Amino acid sequence: MIQLTPREIVRELDRYIIGQDEAKRAVAVALRNRYRRAQLPPEIREEVTPKNILMVGPTGVGKTEIARRLARLVDAPFVKVEATKFTEVGYVGRDVESIVRDLVEASIRLVKEQHTARVHQRAEKNAEERLADLIIKPIKKKTNPLDILLGNKPKEPELAPEEKERLSTRRSDVLEKLRKGEMEHVVVEVEVEETAPRGEIPGTDMNMNDMLGTILPKRTKIRKVEVREARRILIAEEEQSLIDMDSVYSEAIDRAEQHGIVFLDEIDKVAGRGGGNGPDVSREGVQRDILPIVEGSTVNTKYGPVRTDHMLFIAAGAFHVSKVTDLIPELQGRFPVRVDLKPLTREDYKRILTQPENALIRQYQMLLKVDNVSLTFDESALDVIADYAWQANETAENIGARRLHTLLEMILNDIAFNAGGGDAPEVEVKVDAEYVRNQLSSEIQSKDVKKYIL
Repeated sequence: MIQLTPREIVRELDRYIIGQDEAKRAVAVALRNRYRRAQLPPEIREEVTPKNILMVGPTGVGKTEIARRLARLVDAPFVKVEATKFTEVGYVGRDVESIVRDLVEASIRLVKEQHTARVHQRAEKNAEERLADLIIKPIKKKTNPLDILLGNKPKEPELAPEEKERLSTRRSDVLEKLRKGEMEHVVVEVEVEETAPRGEIPGTDMNMNDMLGTILPKRTKIRKVEVREARRILIAEEEQSLIDMDSVYSEAIDRAEQHGIVFLDEIDKVAGRGGGNGPDVSREGVQRDILPIVEGSTVNTKYGPVRTDHMLFIAAGAFHVSKVTDLIPELQGRFPVRVDLKPLTREDYKRILTQPENALIRQYQMLLKVDNVSLTFDESALDVIADYAWQANETAENIGARRLHTLLEMILNDIAFNAGGGDAPEVEVKVDAEYVRNQLSSEIQSKDVKKYIL
């Protein structure tokens, strides 16, 4: 796990997210406290629980992005779930314990990738050896139906010493050519496992493959592929065989329990707004079901029991219609750190266009560069786009920075449509304030009309 100070965490988040300094500080402190807790003596370590965070703010201001970047920053298991997906126990739908099961699956993927990276070189070498054998001695088709049913491989006959010597010499030549990349387009036959679609059992997180996988033998088929594709298949098989999956599972469960981050989005949508009947009758029940997961409980998964006592929960919601106080008091108490995210300003919109590492303007410039279009925006164009985004969010529904995606698509629609072609010359396009106003004039007029419709 990468250990960063709160100041370093905020500095990294600043590379991708504009503004919201208070929220960044809160998550940075929460993350650092996990490292501090790990350094404590065992007897007090268990008593220190994470300080869960509740983010309150309009959509599109960076709540989800802060949590996602935070998890990616430290390679922590992370899962984002919408509270509206879940139903109270007794109703048809997903139960809240699937949050923990999803987090464990994410942790397993993360740990497996790390273990795979460690054995990758050995897997490459083993795959190369197998590839040479496949080129010299192609796979013989199975003809015995009983062997196919039981998954048995027929024994190969013993070779004469002269034949062994000849194959050994040829194998050395093939290995040399493989290492030089001279056989990438040679077609070979590879035996691969058939992948059946995952048949989910309705209302559960189980599938038929998991239930029957240990009973039925694995079915295989022979594919004809080029050496470069066969190498990829064989490396994946070798990596799988070199990894100790029991070690992966135990490490992944520990990582999920000690470092897992759960982002509960749309928490305001399950907040009751008075009344206990109608289609929203299960809202308060969902809160009651979430409560034991957040405060600490043990959830049974197919990999074993998983404790949630030290997972970090970050909840977020706009709370436009409901209020934080509409949540049940016990759940409010489990989110002691409350952060109010501020609506974006004109200056924020302008900075979002150009400053982050994955800035929108840079994305469009790279996309159009593929078709030999050099796109530039002058300062006046950025000012007008930011002003339009702010006005649209103030007069219509406030969707935050997502409004910029809509505006840029409208502004660059003609340019993106006319770009491209095999022999298209390189073109330089400079977008200024006048061009932006011309492209957005019809949209802004239609927005203004809506103010007079009652």
